[in-house]
Formats: sequence, structure tokens, C-alpha cells
Amino acid sequence: MVPDNTANILVGVGVFLMVIFISCLVFHLWIKTQQQREQAILKLRQLSLAIQSVTNLWRMEGSNNLEFSKYDYSYIKEATNNFSIDNKLGQGGFGPVYKGRLSSGIKIAVKRLETCSLQGLLEFQNEIQLISKLQHKNLVKLLGYCTKGDQEKMLVYEYMENKSLDCFIFENVKGAQLNWSKRLHIIDGIAHGLLYLHNYSRICVVHRDLKASNILLDSEMNPRISDFGMARIFCSNVKESNTTRIVGTRGYIPPEYAFHGICSIKSDVFSFGVLTLEIISSKRTAQFYEYNGKLYNLISYAWQLWSDEKLGELIYSPSGNGHHEIERCIHVALLCVQESAEHRPDMERVITMLNTKDVNLPNPAQPAYFHVNPSEEEVLSCSATMSITLER
Repeated sequence: MVPDNTANILVGVGVFLMVIFISCLVFHLWIKTQQQREQAILKLRQLSLAIQSVTNLWRMEGSNNLEFSKYDYSYIKEATNNFSIDNKLGQGGFGPVYKGRLSSGIKIAVKRLETCSLQGLLEFQNEIQLISKLQHKNLVKLLGYCTKGDQEKMLVYEYMENKSLDCFIFENVKGAQLNWSKRLHIIDGIAHGLLYLHNYSRICVVHRDLKASNILLDSEMNPRISDFGMARIFCSNVKESNTTRIVGTRGYIPPEYAFHGICSIKSDVFSFGVLTLEIISSKRTAQFYEYNGKLYNLISYAWQLWSDEKLGELIYSPSGNGHHEIERCIHVALLCVQESAEHRPDMERVITMLNTKDVNLPNPAQPAYFHVNPSEEEVLSCSATMSITLER
């Protein structure tokens, strides 16, 4: 038997070693946390400096542009009634959005970057690098920006009286205000906005997050594409890029981008097809719909109805004399959501097919995600913005 003194010594040594081990572990974790914190702070500072450099350059480039302004913080604070909750329009990954009114009477929407938001800083930097180079009637108009030290960074846009498209197409009461003429006008406007981004702007831009909530409507229901925080710039001789960081919203992301990180203008074409089907049907892409005893996502549901010549079941309300035009929109949308990016038309071709009645349309192949079987969790879930990193 081990003497009591020896046993006590062994227990004491064991406890001491355990305390030392736990202390070393806690110290290691603390050091690691501090290093991560310092790296995050450094990255935030670097981004903040980069943003300041971009805004300075932007001010010099826009110095002769009377429509571009750098606003004083006190001016924006007064315009938004001290960023009151009553003026808050919504909340995004960038931060809160407030409505306001300048002393000149102009209504504005202010996107206020959340303090220490790395994702917000990235989106802020992306927007200010892009938006000053983009001008089109179907893109939201940036009036200027506002900064205050390192803490406050804001983008100031023209205010859209009718807010976003999702407020209408997914609500029965407001949806009734969008007759077929307006819905087709909105689809056409979005298409022209994308065509400008892809083909005719100073730089080729892929939006990467085209969806109903990012389509704003002015007082006359003209659509404006908004939120360029996730957009990507392409050189004129580059058609696609490969990335490990996938951004966008579930239901609008094409398979080659979701699974392989391949991004191109055809990514936006896919999103446009999905959005067109939502506008026509007033159904959400992230939900599932029963047909012949099976559940289908929206694009597969639409393709099944098209194949069985039952498009009337997809259309939001009776279309009257314009049913051929609406069915043509559905046909074009199904061409946009085909699995292979090569088989999807570009936006120039899309607009030609939408507006030229004597153009023969090819039959669309089965859409992307056709064989995806929804789980119970997916059936109950709604669309959400996502950002994932692929392993290489």
C-alpha cells in the first residue's frame, strides 16, 4: 500500500500539473483571441484607409458633377431626425437604412454602416468604387456619401417612394396594384438595367445578388436595381472568374456558382430568370409547390407546367388579352434558368426575345436544381442572403 504522505504528495502534484495545464491552455486561447482581435482591428483600419482613399479620389473625379455631394454628418443627422426609429426603412448586411428629407426638400435614403462591421466595410468600399461609374435610368441613383472620423460611414441615395418590389409581388393587397402592364414594364426595366451593367457601362459588372428586395420602385413604378455591395467587376476580355467566396441569396444562385465558384454574366441571367418567374407568379423561389403529388421549387414547378401546357396555373391572375406576352416571358425566363450557363441567353438576347414577337424561341431544357428533393427544413425555410467559402 502507498503511504498516506506519498498519496497526498501524488495528489498534490497531479492537481498542480492540472492547474498548470489549464492555465497554459487558457493563456494560449487568450493569446490566440488577442491575435485574432488585433488582426481584425488591423483589417478594419486598412479597409477604412482604403475607403478614405477611394472617397478622396471619388470627390476629385466628381468635383465637376453637381449631382454628387459629400454631406456633413450634422446635415444627414438632421435630415433623418437623428436617425429615429420612425425613419428606419429596414436592416441589411450593410447596416440600417433610414429615410430623410434634405433642406432642399429632396427625399433621401441613407445606408448607415454598422460600427466595426467588416462585411459592411467591404460592401461600402465595393459600392463607392462601383456606383460612381454607373449611370442608368434603371439603376438606383447615388447622391453622395457622408463620413465622420472612423466611426460613421454612410451612402446617400435618392428615395424610392414605393420601396422594393417584394413588398408588392408577395402581398395580395399591394400585389393587386401591379397590373400586367406594370409587371411587364418592371421585367423590361430590370432587363435593360442588367444589359447596361454587362455590356454598356464603363466597366462590366456582375451584380451577384439580384432579387426582388433589391429592385426598388419609384413613384411611377419604374424599377431601379440597387445594392451593389456584392457586385463584381470584370475586365472587357474576361468572361468569367473563379472564386472560393460565394455570395448571394438562396434560390437565385446558379449551380455553377454555388458548387464550383464560377461567376459570370450568366449568373445574373439565372437570377433574372428566377425573378421574372416570381413577378409573373407572385410565388417565392425559396418555397416549394405541389404538382402531381410531388413538391417542386419554383423554377421546376414552372417548367413542369410549361411542359404540360398549363401555364395558366402559374400566372398570378387572369391576363386577359396579354396572355401570349406573359407566356413568352415565362418561356424566356425558363431559358435563363437552364442548368448549363452556356445554354442561357445573354441579356441582349433576352431583351430581343422579350420584345420581338416573330423570334422563334428554343425549347428550354430542364432547369437547374430540378432533381433536388426538398427536406422538411427546406420547405419551411425562406430565402436568406448567404456567404460561404468553398474548399479547394
